[in-house]
Amino acid sequence: MSDRDGHASSPGARPASFERARRLPLVGRALDWGMGPSAASPATRQAGARIAGLKVTESVCPYCAVGCSQLVYTRDGELVDIEGNPRSPINQGTLCPKGAASRQLIQQPGRLTKVRYRRPGATEWEELELEQAMDMIAQRVIAARENGWQDVDRQGWRVDRTLGFAHLGGATLDNEENYLIKKFFTAMGAIQIENQARI
Repeated sequence: MSDRDGHASSPGARPASFERARRLPLVGRALDWGMGPSAASPATRQAGARIAGLKVTESVCPYCAVGCSQLVYTRDGELVDIEGNPRSPINQGTLCPKGAASRQLIQQPGRLTKVRYRRPGATEWEELELEQAMDMIAQRVIAARENGWQDVDRQGWRVDRTLGFAHLGGATLDNEENYLIKKFFTAMGAIQIENQARI
Protein backbone atom coordinates (compact mmCIF):
# COMPACT_ATOMS: atom_id res chain seq x y z
CA MET A 1 0.00 0.00 0.00
CA SER A 2 1.15 3.55 -0.61
CA ASP A 3 -0.25 7.02 0.02
CA ARG A 4 -0.85 9.69 -2.62
CA ASP A 5 2.81 10.76 -2.48
CA GLY A 6 3.96 7.23 -3.27
CA HIS A 7 5.29 6.47 0.22
CA ALA A 8 4.79 2.92 1.45
CA SER A 9 2.45 2.55 4.39
CA SER A 10 1.49 -0.41 6.54
CA PRO A 11 -2.15 -1.50 6.94
CA GLY A 12 -3.84 0.55 9.66
CA ALA A 13 -1.17 3.27 9.57
CA ARG A 14 -2.17 6.90 9.20
CA PRO A 15 -1.51 8.52 5.79
CA ALA A 16 1.62 10.66 5.51
CA SER A 17 -0.54 13.70 4.77
CA PHE A 18 -2.19 13.25 8.17
CA GLU A 19 1.19 13.13 9.89
CA ARG A 20 2.35 16.26 8.02
CA ALA A 21 -0.79 18.12 9.06
CA ARG A 22 -0.29 16.97 12.64
CA ARG A 23 3.12 18.69 12.75
CA LEU A 24 1.44 22.09 12.35
CA PRO A 25 1.10 23.55 15.91
CA LEU A 26 -2.57 24.47 15.88
CA VAL A 27 -3.72 21.48 13.83
CA GLY A 28 -1.64 19.06 15.92
CA ARG A 29 -3.16 20.32 19.13
CA ALA A 30 -6.68 20.10 17.71
CA LEU A 31 -6.07 16.53 16.51
CA ASP A 32 -4.82 15.54 19.96
CA TRP A 33 -7.97 16.73 21.72
CA GLY A 34 -9.87 13.78 23.12
CA MET A 35 -6.93 11.39 22.74
CA GLY A 36 -4.55 9.94 25.32
CA PRO A 37 -3.56 11.88 28.44
CA SER A 38 -5.20 15.07 27.18
CA ALA A 39 -8.60 13.35 27.51
CA ALA A 40 -8.11 12.62 31.23
CA SER A 41 -9.81 15.09 33.54
CA PRO A 42 -8.10 16.20 36.76
CA ALA A 43 -10.49 13.94 38.67
CA THR A 44 -9.46 10.95 36.51
CA ARG A 45 -5.77 11.67 37.03
CA GLN A 46 -6.33 12.02 40.77
CA ALA A 47 -8.23 8.69 40.88
CA GLY A 48 -5.33 6.95 39.15
CA ALA A 49 -2.86 8.41 41.64
CA ARG A 50 -5.15 7.35 44.51
CA ILE A 51 -4.80 3.64 43.73
CA ALA A 52 -1.21 3.68 42.45
CA GLY A 53 1.00 1.26 44.36
CA LEU A 54 -1.88 -0.48 46.14
CA LYS A 55 -2.38 -4.24 46.30
CA VAL A 56 -5.48 -5.32 44.36
CA THR A 57 -7.40 -8.44 45.35
CA GLU A 58 -10.46 -9.80 43.55
CA SER A 59 -13.38 -10.59 45.84
CA VAL A 60 -17.15 -11.12 45.79
CA CYS A 61 -19.76 -8.80 47.27
CA PRO A 62 -21.32 -10.43 50.37
CA TYR A 63 -24.86 -9.10 50.06
CA CYS A 64 -27.04 -11.02 47.61
CA ALA A 65 -27.24 -13.96 45.25
CA VAL A 66 -25.95 -12.05 42.21
CA GLY A 67 -22.31 -12.46 43.31
CA CYS A 68 -20.88 -9.22 41.88
CA SER A 69 -17.11 -9.18 41.61
CA GLN A 70 -15.18 -6.52 43.50
CA LEU A 71 -11.65 -5.15 43.46
CA VAL A 72 -10.34 -4.64 46.98
CA TYR A 73 -7.47 -2.17 47.32
CA THR A 74 -5.18 -2.47 50.35
CA ARG A 75 -1.97 -0.85 51.56
CA ASP A 76 0.11 -2.82 54.07
CA GLY A 77 -2.92 -4.96 54.90
CA GLU A 78 -5.22 -1.98 55.52
CA LEU A 79 -8.33 -1.50 53.38
CA VAL A 80 -8.19 1.61 51.18
CA ASP A 81 -11.09 1.18 48.75
CA ILE A 82 -13.52 -1.29 47.15
CA GLU A 83 -14.74 -0.96 43.55
CA GLY A 84 -16.64 -3.04 41.02
CA ASN A 85 -14.52 -5.36 38.89
CA PRO A 86 -14.76 -4.33 35.20
CA ARG A 87 -13.52 -7.81 34.11
CA SER A 88 -16.50 -9.55 35.69
CA PRO A 89 -19.15 -10.82 33.23
CA ILE A 90 -21.71 -10.52 36.03
CA ASN A 91 -21.52 -6.86 37.02
CA GLN A 92 -18.99 -5.45 34.50
CA GLY A 93 -17.53 -3.02 37.04
CA THR A 94 -20.81 -1.80 38.50
CA LEU A 95 -22.04 -2.19 42.09
CA CYS A 96 -25.39 -1.46 43.68
CA PRO A 97 -25.47 1.04 46.59
CA LYS A 98 -25.01 -1.73 49.16
CA GLY A 99 -22.07 -3.27 47.29
CA ALA A 100 -20.49 0.14 46.78
CA ALA A 101 -20.73 0.79 50.53
CA SER A 102 -19.38 -2.64 51.57
CA ARG A 103 -16.15 -1.00 52.76
CA GLN A 104 -18.19 0.05 55.80
CA LEU A 105 -18.48 -3.61 56.82
CA ILE A 106 -14.89 -3.28 58.00
CA GLN A 107 -14.32 0.40 58.66
CA GLN A 108 -17.67 1.59 60.01
CA PRO A 109 -17.01 2.98 63.53
CA GLY A 110 -20.18 1.33 64.90
CA ARG A 111 -19.25 -2.15 63.64
CA LEU A 112 -19.60 -4.84 66.30
CA THR A 113 -16.41 -6.82 66.84
CA LYS A 114 -17.48 -8.87 69.88
CA VAL A 115 -20.35 -11.24 70.53
CA ARG A 116 -23.32 -9.47 72.12
CA TYR A 117 -25.99 -11.45 73.97
CA ARG A 118 -29.22 -10.44 75.67
CA ARG A 119 -30.50 -13.09 78.06
CA PRO A 120 -34.24 -13.91 78.12
CA GLY A 121 -36.06 -11.17 80.05
CA ALA A 122 -32.98 -8.94 80.23
CA THR A 123 -32.97 -5.33 79.06
CA GLU A 124 -29.21 -4.96 78.52
CA TRP A 125 -26.73 -6.59 76.17
CA GLU A 126 -23.64 -8.31 77.53
CA GLU A 127 -20.40 -9.23 75.81
CA LEU A 128 -19.43 -12.89 75.55
CA GLU A 129 -16.25 -14.63 74.51
CA LEU A 130 -16.59 -16.31 71.12
CA GLU A 131 -15.88 -19.78 72.57
CA GLN A 132 -18.64 -19.36 75.15
CA ALA A 133 -21.11 -18.21 72.49
CA MET A 134 -20.23 -21.17 70.23
CA ASP A 135 -20.76 -23.59 73.14
CA MET A 136 -24.17 -22.03 73.83
CA ILE A 137 -25.17 -22.41 70.18
CA ALA A 138 -24.04 -26.05 70.12
CA GLN A 139 -26.02 -26.84 73.27
CA ARG A 140 -29.16 -25.26 71.82
CA VAL A 141 -28.82 -27.08 68.51
CA ILE A 142 -28.55 -30.41 70.35
CA ALA A 143 -31.52 -29.55 72.55
CA ALA A 144 -33.63 -28.49 69.55
CA ARG A 145 -32.68 -31.71 67.75
CA GLU A 146 -33.73 -33.89 70.66
CA ASN A 147 -36.93 -31.97 71.42
CA GLY A 148 -38.01 -32.00 67.79
CA TRP A 149 -36.90 -35.55 66.95
CA GLN A 150 -39.31 -37.90 65.12
CA ASP A 151 -38.74 -41.63 64.86
CA VAL A 152 -41.87 -42.18 62.76
CA ASP A 153 -44.30 -39.94 60.94
CA ARG A 154 -48.11 -39.86 61.30
CA GLN A 155 -48.52 -42.86 59.04
CA GLY A 156 -46.04 -44.88 61.07
CA TRP A 157 -43.26 -44.74 58.48
CA ARG A 158 -39.75 -44.64 59.93
CA VAL A 159 -38.27 -41.18 59.26
CA ASP A 160 -35.50 -40.53 61.86
CA ARG A 161 -35.53 -36.77 61.44
CA THR A 162 -35.85 -33.54 63.36
CA LEU A 163 -38.10 -30.59 62.68
CA GLY A 164 -36.46 -28.69 65.55
CA PHE A 165 -34.22 -26.60 63.30
CA ALA A 166 -33.53 -25.76 59.68
CA HIS A 167 -30.72 -24.16 57.73
CA LEU A 168 -30.91 -21.22 55.33
CA GLY A 169 -27.57 -20.56 53.65
CA GLY A 170 -26.31 -17.21 52.42
CA ALA A 171 -25.60 -16.32 48.80
CA THR A 172 -21.87 -15.90 49.31
CA LEU A 173 -21.27 -19.42 50.58
CA ASP A 174 -19.16 -21.24 48.02
CA ASN A 175 -19.77 -24.76 46.69
CA GLU A 176 -17.43 -26.38 49.20
CA GLU A 177 -19.06 -24.65 52.18
CA ASN A 178 -22.53 -25.57 50.93
CA TYR A 179 -21.42 -29.19 50.48
CA LEU A 180 -20.21 -29.38 54.09
CA ILE A 181 -23.31 -27.62 55.42
CA LYS A 182 -25.58 -30.04 53.57
CA LYS A 183 -23.62 -33.03 54.89
CA PHE A 184 -23.62 -31.72 58.47
CA PHE A 185 -27.30 -30.81 58.70
CA THR A 186 -28.37 -34.01 56.95
CA ALA A 187 -26.29 -36.03 59.44
CA MET A 188 -28.00 -34.11 62.26
CA GLY A 189 -31.38 -35.23 60.89
CA ALA A 190 -32.55 -31.91 59.46
CA ILE A 191 -34.71 -32.00 56.33
CA GLN A 192 -35.30 -28.28 55.86
CA ILE A 193 -32.05 -27.19 54.21
CA GLU A 194 -32.22 -24.30 51.76
CA ASN A 195 -30.06 -21.56 50.32
CA GLN A 196 -30.90 -17.91 49.80
CA ALA A 197 -29.29 -18.02 46.36
CA ARG A 198 -32.23 -20.08 45.06
CA ILE A 199 -34.94 -17.78 46.35
